[in-house]
Amino acid sequence: MLGVQKPGRYTGGELNAVVKNKEEVDVRFAFCFPDVYEVGMSHLGLKILYSQFNAVPYIWCERVFAPWVDMEEELRRRNIPLYGLESGDPITDFDFIGFTLQYELSYTNVLNMLELAKIPLLAKDRGDALGQIVVAGGPCVCNPEPLCDFIDLFFLGEGEEVDLEVIELYRACRAEGVGKREFLRRAAQIEGVYVPSLYRVDYHEDGTLAAVTPLEGAPAIVRKRIIKDLDSCYYPENFIVPYLDIVHDRAVEEVFRGCIRGCRFCQAGFIYRPVREKSPETVARQCAALCENTGYDEVSLSSLSTNDYTALQTLLADTKDWAEREKISLSLPSMRVDAFTDELVQNLQSLRRSGLTFAPEAGTQRMRDVINKNVTQEELLDTCRRAFRSGWTTVKLYFMIGLPTETMDDVAGIAGLGQAVVDAFYALQDRPKGKSVQVTLSASAFVPKPFTPFQWVAQDTVESFREKQRHFVGSTHSRKIKCNYHDAEASVLEGVFARGDRRLGAVLLRAQQSGCRLDGWGDLFDHERWMQAFAGCGVDPDFYTHRVRSYDELLPWDHLDYGVSKAFLRAEAEKAMNAQTTPNCREKCSGCGAACWKAGVCVADR
Repeated sequence: MLGVQKPGRYTGGELNAVVKNKEEVDVRFAFCFPDVYEVGMSHLGLKILYSQFNAVPYIWCERVFAPWVDMEEELRRRNIPLYGLESGDPITDFDFIGFTLQYELSYTNVLNMLELAKIPLLAKDRGDALGQIVVAGGPCVCNPEPLCDFIDLFFLGEGEEVDLEVIELYRACRAEGVGKREFLRRAAQIEGVYVPSLYRVDYHEDGTLAAVTPLEGAPAIVRKRIIKDLDSCYYPENFIVPYLDIVHDRAVEEVFRGCIRGCRFCQAGFIYRPVREKSPETVARQCAALCENTGYDEVSLSSLSTNDYTALQTLLADTKDWAEREKISLSLPSMRVDAFTDELVQNLQSLRRSGLTFAPEAGTQRMRDVINKNVTQEELLDTCRRAFRSGWTTVKLYFMIGLPTETMDDVAGIAGLGQAVVDAFYALQDRPKGKSVQVTLSASAFVPKPFTPFQWVAQDTVESFREKQRHFVGSTHSRKIKCNYHDAEASVLEGVFARGDRRLGAVLLRAQQSGCRLDGWGDLFDHERWMQAFAGCGVDPDFYTHRVRSYDELLPWDHLDYGVSKAFLRAEAEKAMNAQTTPNCREKCSGCGAACWKAGVCVADR
């Protein structure tokens, strides 16, 4: 470890880590996060499933993270296979090797971790012995096709129930003495399980998808799994407390799943439908347990849009005395511009003061209507004025560049909106005295995603993104405004794999073998190496990004059902081109299809 910069990433032994006697468990599960420790340890899904699996006496779940380049070099030099943090045992000793797929640019990390574990990368090369089942879940599984060559089965949707059902099936198959192929055939019959080797894919001469044909009794359509009752669903009472700083080093309490808003660019807002809330009593009890068992003094109330939690004011009022007595800070991520009310500000006064973050997403009202953001400039300015009067002086605003129908005037509008916020601060007579305002404008490059109304549109080219980024920065004229933007080349590569098909597996393998890994880290991303991998496989990346798809084209993910109908997404796409908005789910049900799940707070079910 002497040559490794952060050895705490690889030692384990933290408070609340689970160590079991491996002779007393039936199933060992390696939960693999394909990024470094600090990122993975901040992920709520890992915390939930790690604790849930380990609450079952016969399962031992351990954590595995992608090593940084210095540790990878040491592992390869010393011929040490990748190992679980809790036991130090090589991953080859585990029954399941499970990856969570949060980001398309982590795909080479998946392959690299398998290689470091000395597990064959291609699923077809692993034989029929029942063991070393490579599985994956997470939001990127809504289009898993680029990884189909490497993964034995995918979990669609939420994992608390389906993961344990598959583990139970595994135990039964092992008791019967059946092989991996038979296990996978049976697993494919479980709702929420997609076994890619049981589907044949055919293409037209123009490269578009012709058919996806199920084999050996696999279902033609695979439906996602959802948890219907979050109050009774498993949630951990403690988290592992890391030895070193992580990205989000605090307790996290999930208050609801899903989103009512329908922003047309937002994949999470569609694939996690319908909305299901926890009761404020459950939230308060779990917050107290987490702080008591971890020692954290901050709890983040997590959701896609925390302001839309219907019991938020009740929760904040009921937990105020406890938070003040225990010196606990409650933080609210994902705040809506149009929900930052006077009552909310009053409840926030006792909480830790930090900068405020909002996401207008676009600089002009026309573009906000295109993406169905349903937020006006005046609402943003009113919110900022309210915050400034209450003592806040730092505001961060998130935007996207490259949205459908965007013009250079829309790009300049981002800078204009930032200037309007600065002007609003200095126009206030009752602003914080002796302080200046700081506004940060962060503009990411838009990436069209599956299961959104923009799944058919063309993504901007690298050159177009760069031209717009220059215009964005050049339109900003105040030292009170700071501009950030994302790397265009990485964003376009993300777009390739977001809407890609199985032919990208060969590109992914070639890229990993040529040294691509940790591609989400700007200093390690090598665009030229990726372009060589595409060329070497005879695959044109532009086919997946800069091409408008027709509405009747068969898409690589059309055999997967995430509860939102394709007809609804098409109708939303057509409304976007006309800058027409759709009301949120609590104002009016739009018939998206999620009501068919008969769960949670879906207006159509009331």
